[in-house]
Amino acid sequence: MKKKKILVVDNHPIILEYMSKFLSKDGHEVRTSEDGLHALDLLEHWRPDIIFVDLIMPNIDGKKLCQIIRAMPEMQDTYLIILSAAAAEEQIDFRAIGANACIAKGPLDKMGQYVVAALHDAEHGRSRDVPGRIFGVENLYSRQITKELLTIWKHFEVVLGSLSEGILEITSGGRIVYANPTAISLTGIPEERLLASSVLGLFDARDKVLVREMIDRVAAEANMVAADSPVKFNDREFMIKLLPIRDDMKRTLIMVLEDVSEHRRIEAQFHHAQRMEAVGTLAGGIAHDFNNLLMVIQGNISLMLYELDPKHPFYDRLRSIEKQVQSGSRLTAQLLGYARKGRYEVRPIDLNQLVEEACETFNRTRKEILIHQELSRDLCAIEADAGQLEQVLMNLFVNAADAMAGGGSLIVRTVNTDHHAMKGKLYNPKPGNYVLITVTDSGTGMDKKTMERIFEPFFTTKEMGRGTGLGLASVYGIVKGHGGFIDVDSQKGKGTTFRIYLTATDKPVARNGAEAPEPIKRGSETILLVDDEQMMLDIGRDLLQTMGYRVITARDGEEAVEVYRGRSEEIDLVLLDIVMPKMGGGQAFDCIRAINPAVKVLLLSGYSIDGEATQILSRGCNGFIQKPFNLEQLSRSVKSVLTGNGVQKKGNGGTGLARGIRA
Repeated sequence: MKKKKILVVDNHPIILEYMSKFLSKDGHEVRTSEDGLHALDLLEHWRPDIIFVDLIMPNIDGKKLCQIIRAMPEMQDTYLIILSAAAAEEQIDFRAIGANACIAKGPLDKMGQYVVAALHDAEHGRSRDVPGRIFGVENLYSRQITKELLTIWKHFEVVLGSLSEGILEITSGGRIVYANPTAISLTGIPEERLLASSVLGLFDARDKVLVREMIDRVAAEANMVAADSPVKFNDREFMIKLLPIRDDMKRTLIMVLEDVSEHRRIEAQFHHAQRMEAVGTLAGGIAHDFNNLLMVIQGNISLMLYELDPKHPFYDRLRSIEKQVQSGSRLTAQLLGYARKGRYEVRPIDLNQLVEEACETFNRTRKEILIHQELSRDLCAIEADAGQLEQVLMNLFVNAADAMAGGGSLIVRTVNTDHHAMKGKLYNPKPGNYVLITVTDSGTGMDKKTMERIFEPFFTTKEMGRGTGLGLASVYGIVKGHGGFIDVDSQKGKGTTFRIYLTATDKPVARNGAEAPEPIKRGSETILLVDDEQMMLDIGRDLLQTMGYRVITARDGEEAVEVYRGRSEEIDLVLLDIVMPKMGGGQAFDCIRAINPAVKVLLLSGYSIDGEATQILSRGCNGFIQKPFNLEQLSRSVKSVLTGNGVQKKGNGGTGLARGIRA
């Protein structure tokens, strides 16, 4: 027989000594290994013709070792022989794991005969074409204790295979010698490549240092060690802990991998929502108070302009100041949009038409930007405020243009989708159909830190004087206020894509015409003006008296109820602020209406109609006007309520009146 290179892998020293002497006497080159891991190290530099492999060994058992060897292209012709005392009890299908033959361990003299027979088969190329019988099984008898041990072993294999945590057994040097199915799935690496590899190879440089320190601690202290924060690999986050295993056969470590990616995603979603809600509350409060200040300025301008000759030298200056008030009002509108308090009229609209009009308007002023429209022709309608969504689009277009200094391309797409398309996002959409609009630019892009802050009010990367930091904040608030979702993808130097998901509707698209402006209308009725700000009472009283009305004032809801209770017969209309101490506008309205169900009430607020105002309107309130308003707007809304044209039916939400009178 031709001399062969033979490797014997067995954890029993007597078997190794016997096989080494038995095979060497015939001139074969024999090497031995006490476990699967050591055997793989030998195979890196040495290619045997025949390998004898024990089934049950520490540090990679015989089954796994055969599978790993068979996966090596350079070992395809190597003859693998299973050498196992458990062959009879386990009834192993050695062909399934890539072995060519199997010998049952037994009396050494008998076993030697079967080794010779197996070598003869290897010499003559008999392998997969011969029956899968086990040499020497007839000399064995079933041993109950071995059966029980194998049953326990298989039971633990089932348990380990069903765990949701990944289990890796590693040596003190960090080599992986066992991986349960979950660990194989989490790493995304085939078992034959994962086993014998370094566990440190799974992690990046920072986490690699942490894991190495944990391994050294467990090896030195023989106590469990757990990481304080998640580590990352394969695009997921894991909490890990290490436990020592020490017995007579081996000293290894167990690494437990708990996938916390989904938990961390939900936690991040919760904290993000909390932070945005807190900032939104602050932004809304600032906008409300700022609108009150603008109201005083606007009111005084209106009074000064009321009877001022247009030829007067101060007339143009006052108009210029009025324009600045309107600019300030637009800023507060963006803040209210961020705070989700900026919707005025929600109705079914055609998003494609809105996109086309916004693109046309924007392209007139930014001709260096090439806009491509890819609009789905069967796009579902959405329920939204057209003006607010137009603001969203224009803010996104301006933001994109600023990122494309000198020109670039802007792609706007619309398409029908559903909640399945949002799987894995930071938000949790309700099941149903959605409309997706994407705005993609070819600009400079953003880094991760910038993307994390772009929706915060007053955050801007532009130089002083070129941005307020409110554009994307209002985009975020308006989208969220419409029950939608927004996210952004960007890379430095590779442009940015915003995606907005809005709920689809089956309702037909509504069509509304513009309302013609009306002149100031005078009156002589008595009006109860309720506001907690003295400056608002002063300017409101002056505006109303200028139009001929008689005015009674109250500083809060409680005072308003008492005044109305005593003078309800002479009061024709109540102008009621919503946000007040002691008793707010909503409670005051309910109390006044209890006194007189036919009372006429016009709400006024620094907030928009959405929110508490809508709730009060749904209970029978007659109208709403948002600060800051001018004399003409106040005249129109007061007269509308007094004449009955502004009365809102329950559930209408006050949108009909509010549409024509907001600043």
